[in-house]
Amino acid sequence: MSEARLDTVRLQTVVKGFWESAALMSGVELGLFTAISRGNDGIESAAGALGIEVGNAERLMTALTAMTLLQRDGDTFTNAPDVERFLVEGSPSYAGPWMLFGKPAWNEWGQLTQHLRQPKSDQKILGKYDDNFTVARARDYHAATYSIGLGAARRFHKQVDLSGRKRIMDLGGGSGCYCITAAKTHAHITAVVLDLPSVVVVAREFIAENGVADRVTAEACDFTADALPRDADVAIMASNLPIYSREIIAGVVRRVHDALLDGGEFHLIGEILDDDRRGPIAPALWGLSEAISGSTGLAHSQSDVIGYFVGAGFRDVSVTEFIPGTLTRITGSKS
Repeated sequence: MSEARLDTVRLQTVVKGFWESAALMSGVELGLFTAISRGNDGIESAAGALGIEVGNAERLMTALTAMTLLQRDGDTFTNAPDVERFLVEGSPSYAGPWMLFGKPAWNEWGQLTQHLRQPKSDQKILGKYDDNFTVARARDYHAATYSIGLGAARRFHKQVDLSGRKRIMDLGGGSGCYCITAAKTHAHITAVVLDLPSVVVVAREFIAENGVADRVTAEACDFTADALPRDADVAIMASNLPIYSREIIAGVVRRVHDALLDGGEFHLIGEILDDDRRGPIAPALWGLSEAISGSTGLAHSQSDVIGYFVGAGFRDVSVTEFIPGTLTRITGSKS
């Protein structure tokens, strides 16, 4: 039996992947998915709602249909179920800003080869989160991440019972979603968000908007070097693992262990590779993105993170799938 003939179709599909990204982003920016959800479900009516030429609406809607983001029945279009839930403005789960999150780095990804040639001596501990990460940038950043972070926080509190806990420290907690959700879920819990000074300003805004400022605070802290609170029985670090090198993460885990109260627990939720380091693709790409940021960060595997926990002295270390193919939760207890 002869082997299947090789062709370039798969390679061409990957190379043109940014075309699909652009089509999705334009659908969000133009408000196409919202227009379709509200009844402008034909090419001409959608074009009118979006203020673009009918021919251009046809081009975009045809591409999005081929991408299975839209469903077509004759001349009528509907949103795919996930699009309807997450990309229709006004929905509680609207995630449009997150879909556009990577667009500012679009041109930099086109220069990836040059970034990969950067010597280690020029790399920084924190790539884009440097002294130029102003309050304005932090506000824009967390406007994009807040809805996704809130969904992740709700998932965490469905998975993890903190009813017997008293105080949380959230390392790199950003907008404070995990602490805000904890305070709304458990009337007795207090929490502190630890992050960059510019981010703390924004976190306090979200905390106040959610009416939990009496029990949730935000404090400036470089958790890789500064003293950590010593009154917490829960520590959380979510969605910032690839920003840092192996050495830095190992040090952070040790510092968390030392700071936690006896009997406390640490939940590290991150973009984590399988032990064979063949995937998933999302953690691998988040690690690669640190070349764009000019940091020393990279993708960590499950065995890497388990090693950090065990080396720091944590017991009963466990691994839980958090968001399939994207995030893994690794937990340890301080005896």
